[in-house]
Amino acid sequence: MFPDSTIRDVPHSPGIYQMLGSKSQVLYVGKAKDLKKRLTSYTRFSGSDHNKTTVMLSYVVKVDTILTGTEKEALILEASLIKKHKPKYNILLRDDKNYPFIKVTVQDKWPRVHMTRRRSKDGAKYFGPYSSSSAMWATLRLLANLFPLRKCKGNKVRPRKRPCLNLQMGKCLGPCVGSADPVLYQDQVKKVIMVLEGRNRSLIKELTLEMESTAKNLLFERAAELRDQIQALGKTLEKQIVASSSLKDQDIFGYCRQGTSIGLTILFVRDGLITGSRSFFLNDPLETDETILTQALSQFYDDKILPASEILLPFDIADAPLLVERFTELSGSSVKLLCPMRGDKVKLQEMANANASHIFDEKEKKERSWQGLCASMEKLLHLEQVPNRIECLDISNTSGKQAVGSLVCYEKGEPATTSFRHYKIKTVPGPDDYAMMEEVLQRRLSRGIEEDNLPDLFVVDGGRGQLGIALRVAGELGIRDDLDWIGIAKEKKEEGEKLYKPGRKNPILLKAHNPVLLYLMRIRDESHRFGVTFHRKLRGKASIASSLDQIPGIGPDRKKKLLKTLGSVKRIKEADIDQLSSVSGIGKDTAFAIFKHFHAEGVKKND
Repeated sequence: MFPDSTIRDVPHSPGIYQMLGSKSQVLYVGKAKDLKKRLTSYTRFSGSDHNKTTVMLSYVVKVDTILTGTEKEALILEASLIKKHKPKYNILLRDDKNYPFIKVTVQDKWPRVHMTRRRSKDGAKYFGPYSSSSAMWATLRLLANLFPLRKCKGNKVRPRKRPCLNLQMGKCLGPCVGSADPVLYQDQVKKVIMVLEGRNRSLIKELTLEMESTAKNLLFERAAELRDQIQALGKTLEKQIVASSSLKDQDIFGYCRQGTSIGLTILFVRDGLITGSRSFFLNDPLETDETILTQALSQFYDDKILPASEILLPFDIADAPLLVERFTELSGSSVKLLCPMRGDKVKLQEMANANASHIFDEKEKKERSWQGLCASMEKLLHLEQVPNRIECLDISNTSGKQAVGSLVCYEKGEPATTSFRHYKIKTVPGPDDYAMMEEVLQRRLSRGIEEDNLPDLFVVDGGRGQLGIALRVAGELGIRDDLDWIGIAKEKKEEGEKLYKPGRKNPILLKAHNPVLLYLMRIRDESHRFGVTFHRKLRGKASIASSLDQIPGIGPDRKKKLLKTLGSVKRIKEADIDQLSSVSGIGKDTAFAIFKHFHAEGVKKND
C-alpha cells in the first residue's frame, strides 16, 4: 500500500516527489503545484489489480519530496531527475542513440565545418541533432563541394610550405599557405550557415545576384562557380518537402493513442521546409494524455536541443505558460506554444498526427518479422526457451595486454544498448582467451542470478572450446539448463560459419543466406566491434601514458596542456624546444627534458 504516513508533514507548496521502492530505487518522479494535495490523491486512488498505477503503488515504500520556489522550477527539476534516474513508471523520451550535430567553429579565425556528437558552450554554432546520420553526411558532402573551407583539424591553422591536395582541387581557400582572403573566407562561412539554417531560397537569391554582377564585370570563371552552386542548391530544394509558406521555424508534435500505448512524433520545419523528424513509442504510460505530453515537451528540449520559435501541439495543456517561459529561456528568444484550429497549421498538425499513427504500423510490422525469425530460430537451433533476449560475449586483447570482454544484448531482434557492457580483465595476466572468458562469464552470470536478468539464449564467439568453458561456468553456478547456449565459429572459407550446441556431436550448418545465421552473425559481429573499439581506446591511452608519463616533471595537467596545444603525441615528438616552451605551464627546462626524451642521446642543453 501507498505509505500515506510519509506525507503527513508535506506542505501545500510546489515541488517534486520521488516514489521509492524497497531498494531505494526511484520508481516514479512527478511534479505538483500543491504537493500535499497531489500526494493525498494517491492515498485515495482505487483501481483494478492490473491497473498500472495500482501496481506501481504496491511497490512504493517511501516518498521523498523536494520543495521549489515556483512551478517552473518544479517542471525543470522533474525533467532533470527523470533523465538522471530513468524511473520505470515515467515516460522516457531519450533513446540510446547519440545523435550527431554539424558544428561550425565560428569562434576560430578560420572556421571549419565538421560532425560532432557533443554540444558544448565554446562559441561555435551547432546544427541538429540529425536523426538520420546519412542525411547529415550528405549535407556535409554538399557543403564541402560548394564552399571551399578548410578540412584540417584543430582550432588553429598550422602554416604549411606546400599546399594540400584540397587547395589544388579547389576545395579549400588555403589559409595554411597564406593564400586565403579573410573577407571571402568569412563570406563562405556565412553561406554555409544559411544552408544549415534552411535558408536555401534566400541564399539562391543572393548567389543569383552575385552571379549576374560578376558576369557583367566579365568575371566568367567566378560566375560559372556561382552557377554550379545555385544548381546544386536547387537540387536539394527539390528533394525537400515544402511544409509551410510562412517560412517560420516550427516543431510540430504529433500524438496518437491506441489502447494503452502512445505514438509520439516531432516534425522539424525550418524556413518552411521539413528538415527531419523524431518518433517515440510509449508502451502503457502511467499518466493522462495531457501529463504525458507535458513531460514529453519538458524532457525533449534542453541546452542541446533548442525549441523552435513556434511549437504546434495536438491539444491544449495546462502547463503551457510554464513551458513557454522555460523554452524562451533556453532559446534566448520568444517561443510560442499553439494548438492550431484552422489554416495551414492544422494541415501540419494532421501530418504530424498521421506520422504518430504510422509508428503503430511499423511496430506491428517489426513484431511480425520478429515472430517469424524467432520461430525459425527455435526450430533450427532446437531451443528450449523463446529467444526474446540474446546476449553474446567476445574477448579482445593484444598478447594479453589491454584485455577486455565485450557483452552485447539484443531484445526481440533489436540491440538493447543500455545492456551492453565492457569488462576489463582483472585476474588473467597473460594471453589466455579461455581464462579471460571464464572470468567475464563468472562476473556476468553471477550478477544475472542476483538481479534476475539472465538472457534466454547466450551466444559465445568461438567453437567447442569456448562453449565448453561457458557450460562449465554455468554448471558451477547451477544455471546450465536455465538458458540455451550456442557457439558460433568461423571455420574455413569454403565451410562457412558453424554453430555448436551442447550435447550435439556435429555442428549445425545453415546456408549462408539463412536469416537465422545472418542474425546470429550480426550479433557476433556487433560484440566484436563493441569490444575492439574499447580495446583500441585502452591501447591508445596506454600508448600515450608510456611515452609522456616517463618524462620527469610531466604530470596529468602538463600532459593535458601539451596534447591540447600541439594536438597529438606525434606533434609533441616533432616539436622543437621553442614550440614546447610556448605551451602554457611548460618552461625552458621542462621543454628541454621533453625534447631530449624523444630525440637522440647527446642533445646538449644549450643547443
